[in-house]
Amino acid sequence: MPDPFIDLHTHSSVSDGTEPPAALVRAAAAAGLDGVALTDHDTTSGWDEAVAAVRELPLTLVPGLELSTRVGYRSVHVLGYLVDPADPGLVAETGRIREGRLSRARRMVDRIGQDHPITWEDVLAQARRGATIGRPHIADALVARGLESDRSAAFRGILHPASGYYEPHDAPSPLRGVELIRAAGGVPVIAHPAASSRGVVMDEDDLRELVDAGLGGVEVDHRENVAHGKRTLLEWADRYGLFVTGSSDYHGTGKPNRLGEHRTARHAFDAIVTQATGSAPVVGPGSRLS
Repeated sequence: MPDPFIDLHTHSSVSDGTEPPAALVRAAAAAGLDGVALTDHDTTSGWDEAVAAVRELPLTLVPGLELSTRVGYRSVHVLGYLVDPADPGLVAETGRIREGRLSRARRMVDRIGQDHPITWEDVLAQARRGATIGRPHIADALVARGLESDRSAAFRGILHPASGYYEPHDAPSPLRGVELIRAAGGVPVIAHPAASSRGVVMDEDDLRELVDAGLGGVEVDHRENVAHGKRTLLEWADRYGLFVTGSSDYHGTGKPNRLGEHRTARHAFDAIVTQATGSAPVVGPGSRLS
């Protein structure tokens, strides 16, 4: 049998995607996926809805999240698969990150509003109740106001770090992120670590520190990873015994990324399931991935 079709990085409207969790997993099944991970930013609040939907689909759901971390001015995201969503340390840290994102977004909107006709109420109108508010919701508000043509244009324009409106958000270090995910019984994977013209966003010493803390893998096949960075990641994965994943980073209509445009091999999926102690995949009826 051919390898199952697995996409381990997607976002719903609980964070910055455009589809509710149930609609996202239905779209994954319609796209022919055998397995999909829900990895909303700094929250697991979409899990219950996704689980309920997948119980009626020939699909396996890998519940997860994408944890925000930082090294200086650099944003480094850590995917956490099959964590315990009630783990006290993870709950406390993700709550703190979400509050920081909210206040940072509010400050950015206040500054943008001094030069452009946009309000905080415009941003809230673009987000699902309880969603993790961030720059994508500001981008959607700018589009709704006719100030930008789409999200991508907003990130190239008004929301660009050089625009004068941007400010970084507070987040833990990648090391702390890996430690939190492992402590919650999950499996940590660095998301799109070569999504920069410079290549990989960390050096080998940084990676070795994360490996020592329990890093499981690196996301190599991702549309934003540059070719020379992928080569470095594959070398490091081989050197340090890490598995590699491939994913879409799907956001619905919020990004051009399409479900299943990159996939994860079965052996990497099996490694995640074997290592995890926090939760387990949810297997829908007729799924060939279990």
